[in-house]
Amino acid sequence: MTKNIVANEQFWKSFYGPNIGYLEEQFDLYKRDPQAVDQSLQQMFEKYGPPSWIKESEISEPKSHESVDVKKLTSAMKLVEAIRRYAHLQADIYPVGSRKKIVDSIYPEAHGLTNEDLQSIVARDLWEEAPSYLENGLDVVEYLTDCYTGTISYEYDHVHKLAERKWLMEQIEINAKKITFAEENQKQLLDRLIEVESFENFLQRTFVGQKRFSIEGLEMMVPMLDQIVKHVTEDKIDNIMMGMAHRGRLSVLAHVLGKPIDLIFSEFHHSPDKELVPSEGSTGINYGWTGDVKYHFGATREVKFSDESSTRITLAHNPSHLEFVNPVVAGSTRAVQDDRSKRGYSDQQMDKGCSILIHGDAAFIGEGIVAETLNLSGLEGYRTGGTIHLIANNLVGYTTNQDEGRSTRYASDLAKGFEIPIIHVNADDPEACIKAIKFAYEYRKKFHKDIVIDLVGYRRYGHNEMDEPRATQPLLYQEIDNHPTVTEVYAKRLNEAGIVQENHVESMEKISADKLQKLYESLKENETVNEEVKEMPEVLSENIDRFETAVALDTLQKLNKNMLKRPEHFNRFKRLDRVFKRREKIFEAGNKIDWGVGEALAYASILRDGIPIRLTGQDSERGTFAHRHMVLHDVETSDKYCIMHGIPEAKASFDIHNSPLSEAAVLGFEYGYSIESPDTLVIWEAQFGDFANAAQVIFDQFISSARAKWGEKSNMVVLLPHGYEGQGPEHSSARLERFLQMAAENNWIIANVTSSAQFFHLIRRQAAMRGRMIARPLILMTPKSLLRNERVSSVAKDFYEGHFYPLKSQPNLEISEEKVTRLIVGSGKIMVDIEEAIANSEQSYDFLAAYRLEQIYPFPKKDLQEVIERFPSLEEIVWVQEEPKNMGAWNFIRDYFQEIKGDNHVLEYIGRPRRSATSVGEPNIHRTIQSQIVNQVVQPNKGGN
Repeated sequence: MTKNIVANEQFWKSFYGPNIGYLEEQFDLYKRDPQAVDQSLQQMFEKYGPPSWIKESEISEPKSHESVDVKKLTSAMKLVEAIRRYAHLQADIYPVGSRKKIVDSIYPEAHGLTNEDLQSIVARDLWEEAPSYLENGLDVVEYLTDCYTGTISYEYDHVHKLAERKWLMEQIEINAKKITFAEENQKQLLDRLIEVESFENFLQRTFVGQKRFSIEGLEMMVPMLDQIVKHVTEDKIDNIMMGMAHRGRLSVLAHVLGKPIDLIFSEFHHSPDKELVPSEGSTGINYGWTGDVKYHFGATREVKFSDESSTRITLAHNPSHLEFVNPVVAGSTRAVQDDRSKRGYSDQQMDKGCSILIHGDAAFIGEGIVAETLNLSGLEGYRTGGTIHLIANNLVGYTTNQDEGRSTRYASDLAKGFEIPIIHVNADDPEACIKAIKFAYEYRKKFHKDIVIDLVGYRRYGHNEMDEPRATQPLLYQEIDNHPTVTEVYAKRLNEAGIVQENHVESMEKISADKLQKLYESLKENETVNEEVKEMPEVLSENIDRFETAVALDTLQKLNKNMLKRPEHFNRFKRLDRVFKRREKIFEAGNKIDWGVGEALAYASILRDGIPIRLTGQDSERGTFAHRHMVLHDVETSDKYCIMHGIPEAKASFDIHNSPLSEAAVLGFEYGYSIESPDTLVIWEAQFGDFANAAQVIFDQFISSARAKWGEKSNMVVLLPHGYEGQGPEHSSARLERFLQMAAENNWIIANVTSSAQFFHLIRRQAAMRGRMIARPLILMTPKSLLRNERVSSVAKDFYEGHFYPLKSQPNLEISEEKVTRLIVGSGKIMVDIEEAIANSEQSYDFLAAYRLEQIYPFPKKDLQEVIERFPSLEEIVWVQEEPKNMGAWNFIRDYFQEIKGDNHVLEYIGRPRRSATSVGEPNIHRTIQSQIVNQVVQPNKGGN
């Protein structure tokens, strides 16, 4: 006998008399269903096996391995594997509109087996980890079928890591069976459902026909989120970052985020109650000056621990572009996890934040941003330690059925490509839903990976409460109309078990309804229709050029020297030696600081000021145009070294990462990072400016307008390579006009600078604004061919004495103020081309003055007014651009010029005519057109087109 068997026998010897009969009876029940006996007995039988006095023959008929029919055992193993893989297809996960499928492969007959064949196999020969009360193969098959075909089912066959698969199987097949619910917990769960349902019913009755995107049919979402909050607070994680679309948002705001219900009523009721004090535990509900609809707002809440520590829950603001909040939440989560206080890469501490994303079933599979965000989850620069994804599956997308909205069986199938485990759970089984959350949380905690819960419910009403779904889903809604609510389903179950009285739901509903009615009546007295229109905060009108951005020469020299250091035994790429040799001599007499060095000095000096920097984008470590070389690779080991990490003066982290081939998700991630860490200078760089097109929703709905809508502040920088060099439509224009169309209320800064010193001061000014009320994003057109053009290099003095000039005089052009008849104003590369043309010409240009508009928005109106007043003989003002007339800055700046120019001044446009494509694709044609534009500018009698 082994030690364990001896110990078990000793344990059972302590029982005698009537106890023996009782234990035999309980063990018999336990064999059939472990849940049928008390939890303490479950644990006892699991630990010590069957009572020692029960004859072994009564438990099983053990057979030697030699007597096993190998063919039958092999077939039985295939059956068990089929159950684990495919039984989810037959699971009871649909409250209504069932798509359950009969799967032949999970039945013995499909494998040539009979029940008798299975009974002839010892349980642990078939399944080594089988609980002791399972006697034979048939018991195993029935047990596992129950594990995978109930109201909760699992998919993990696509997860390839052995350790994960083993853990998942153990949780599903062993540990999940042990989870039981105390009666008190069952009552609390029922009461929570009553509270949620009563809130939604009150809104439905009181605000008839108003949109609210109700949670009804998916009410279990709230207790599931409660459970995550419970787990997170017990583990003392500092932050829960949440994102969700409209479905159920008001209930989540009210019940999970603690948003005052009277404030929610006021938003329906047109009451001027936006200034209501948040209820205890709720610390933030933001509004901008234009505001937004009620189901777009987020909120923040602090949940206190007994030891005075706390967890902050943040629900991100989200527009009607549904899933685009996903990367924003991911970026915010990474921001709370990163320790940026020391030089080098930031130190990620995953226990500082946990993210939860709630998706619509149609949107999860339909919106590409979901796949982009899932792809970020395992990447070093973007991972967040695992997101819990909850699909609020209401079986229909607006009026579109599943077979019209996706090519996959499940809405969750997209996650399989990323080896993310999937749990399907019936929203009408509250206890199964709580088990699913516990499972998901434990997986995320152990493996720091994403996991998906497909919460399968339905939608009690239409897409919104003004919509009629019976016109498009008549049969489904016939079933829904006759289907009891989850509260009714669960209350009946508890009533039959003797846990609650028959009138429990009715009495709790009355208490809840009375409370809501009192809140509503207190608001009616203050009703008003004419609310005061809010204005842009005055602070945004303040001067942003007041910051000192120059850096002392000796400091710049020291920073440059330290950026040239390399780790000991680092095997450099020899062809880069020329680049860094040139950088060694950059401050010697006669040398100029090129764009690459100017950028590096800007970042190094910002780090010296103690400001963290995060820079990401496609190929940003080297730079798309090979100008940056901020991360070097050892040619023998492939080890990486960032030149910013060797600066002893740096007092903060410098994170630089090549991004995946994504614009929308990566830009959304960086935006989320910037709002959560306003003291960090967050920079996203497009490979080419045109590629930012793919992230237009992030620009439109978040970066440009979030402050006006939600009071959300960002200071991020967007670098968009821009300039016409004959490289075709996709590699010329960063669509400057689109950003200018959205420019209003000082929402952001738009610039197109033409020297390394200008870039240096502009970036340092942006860093100086961090965390302040005047902070706002910077949209910067950056050069391509100009990166190596001598004319954009600057002398050292411009760095240690200068500052940023929104309007800058054209270099190398002598101006005779009395003789000037033509004033040229333009922005970006075209002005460098004009400078070069003038330099190569022998003609006199005393009639000409030229200025570069380096900051297009906010427009430097006063500066331009002063320039115009300098020239008494001025006849014409010419705006020049290389973009077509219907693009670029012309349509934006024209009104400003009309306001400033005198009655005797003619305003002219020189540039390409209106076009449908941004540029030509033939280099020779491009050069001809570019030359024509430049010639029109510099010829005295040929203004205009």
